[in-house]
Amino acid sequence: MFRRRTSRIALATAVTAALTGGMVVLSGSAASAAPPAKHADDFNGDGYRDYVVGDSGSFTVTYGTASGPGSTSRTITQNSPGIPGKSGDAGGYVDTFGESLATADFNRDGYADLAVADKTEKVGSRAAQGTVTIVWGSRSGLSSSATRLPLRAPHADYEFGWSIAAGDFNGDGKPDLAVSDIEKVYVYRGGFSKSGTTGKVTTHRPKPSVTHVFEPTGLVAGKVTKDKATDLYVLGQGEKNDRMTQAAWFLRGGSTVKAGTFTTYDTTAPDWSPTGVIADFDKNGYGDLAVSDTPYNKHAGSVVVLRGGAKGAASSYRLSQSTAGVATAAAKDEQFGFSVSAGDTDHDGYPDLAVGVPFEKVGSAKEAGGVHVLHGGPHGLTGTGSEWFTRESGDVPGKAVSDAAFGVHVRLRDVDRDGYADLLVSDQYTDYDTSVLLPAGPAGVSASGVRELPVRADFPQ
Repeated sequence: MFRRRTSRIALATAVTAALTGGMVVLSGSAASAAPPAKHADDFNGDGYRDYVVGDSGSFTVTYGTASGPGSTSRTITQNSPGIPGKSGDAGGYVDTFGESLATADFNRDGYADLAVADKTEKVGSRAAQGTVTIVWGSRSGLSSSATRLPLRAPHADYEFGWSIAAGDFNGDGKPDLAVSDIEKVYVYRGGFSKSGTTGKVTTHRPKPSVTHVFEPTGLVAGKVTKDKATDLYVLGQGEKNDRMTQAAWFLRGGSTVKAGTFTTYDTTAPDWSPTGVIADFDKNGYGDLAVSDTPYNKHAGSVVVLRGGAKGAASSYRLSQSTAGVATAAAKDEQFGFSVSAGDTDHDGYPDLAVGVPFEKVGSAKEAGGVHVLHGGPHGLTGTGSEWFTRESGDVPGKAVSDAAFGVHVRLRDVDRDGYADLLVSDQYTDYDTSVLLPAGPAGVSASGVRELPVRADFPQ
């Protein structure tokens, strides 16, 4: 087995349902004491979606309003009251509490909750055992009440919590939680309780006949097949002919989670922090996976789309800055696809895809960065009518500056609730806890009417 390096970049967990703004909206059951939260990220139950972003050792929640993120926020660490564990680096590992997040109303009390992974957490004498903690929502938002997931057979250095994703994987109306370590994926069934109980836990890893080596590096949950259960793609590293590979392994949701297609989409170089999103880009009833492949073409980058089918990926196609209609030209090390997000920007019924290219040269500014918006349609995502935005576009504030990496984080979300998914973009040069909002309308995303928001554009989709 090869061992991964620990990254400070949070793995994307992607959307958990197409066309719902990226969040799972779950129905209740007769046994529920209260209706479950309307939105899987409404932590204080006021009807507005909230915004939570993680860092190495903490997460910050900003509470939503009718016009987007408001002025009320809170940062929580493992030193905060009621949060188990210990803050700070340990045993040569960086504190990763908050680097992978997932949201759902796990105990179905009407308030969304937050699952927080910490893959490097030391537990007892086991360095980098890893943990996942559910921080419970309440009328006042994310509270000092938190519960760790049980782990039946913990191991040192297995990094439980490398990536997490929420969804209703067995279709029973209760939110479940998928968690990966360096070898396998655990699916925790609901319901979850503050006392620490969960439903049944199953483990999943590809058979040797599928791949001899496979280490999960990301989880992407969403609706792929046409049943009511959420499905799961496990992104990971493999090995073929003594070369590192990137692959997406499909786990079909249902009363029993079943293995489906295994698709190798890169055989050139490793990528320890892939990002992906599921949406029905061609509106044929099957969800498609758009996954980053930044090592492609000397790290010029690309996005691979795995078309959905009854057993997972039915076929695939690749998009890059060499695709007809896509602005600018492909060049090494630009990393097209470093960040991706899906949403319907022009309200035509087809999801679109925002693609960050944070190391694109803009004018004379090296690695200034930008964002493409690729539009969905009957044939899926294409370059036709694609849009390109940088710090030099329209009334986007600021100027293109070398090393700014505009587009390092992108999100599509209907911030003002008018039916159009707006584009939020962050860079690593200006205040790291802000984003630029480019509003969307019938013509798609616009560089007019741009405003800044007090939240980074890497919240769970």
